[in-house]
Amino acid sequence: MTTVTLRPMTPTEFEEWQAMLAEDYAAEQVAAGTWPADGAVQRAREENARLLPEGAATERMLFLRGMDADGEPVGRVWVALDHPRGAPGVAFLFDIEVLEDRRGQGFGRALLAAAEDAARQAGAVALELNVFGKNATARGLYSSSGYEVVTQQMRKAL
Repeated sequence: MTTVTLRPMTPTEFEEWQAMLAEDYAAEQVAAGTWPADGAVQRAREENARLLPEGAATERMLFLRGMDADGEPVGRVWVALDHPRGAPGVAFLFDIEVLEDRRGQGFGRALLAAAEDAARQAGAVALELNVFGKNATARGLYSSSGYEVVTQQMRKAL
């Protein structure tokens, strides 16, 4: 079985990740049809700034780097220990990503399990996340890892 250990992101890793996160999140929102392309990256940056008023020092947030058995990076995770909609005891997985060249080797499942353990150790009794409907790989991982749909938003193009 693939294993992953977690460590806090360094300040440099955090800054690099924030830039990539805004671009990726904006692209997902545009592809999902929820945001117009014009200004999407800036909007993503502003949303993250609201969620992280103290950046990497924002309390009750975990910004973690996943490492393989050889100490090489495999991915990253962002977990909020307080649910954004106030669900008591429920942490929220804002971001999880396996580095592109490490995908398909079991690191996604291992990184998710490590994130769950970190949330549990911090006192959470559940971990919730959102996943875009077109992300079949992620939906499969979450479903096979025991996640259940608690709400669902649907759309039909007209």
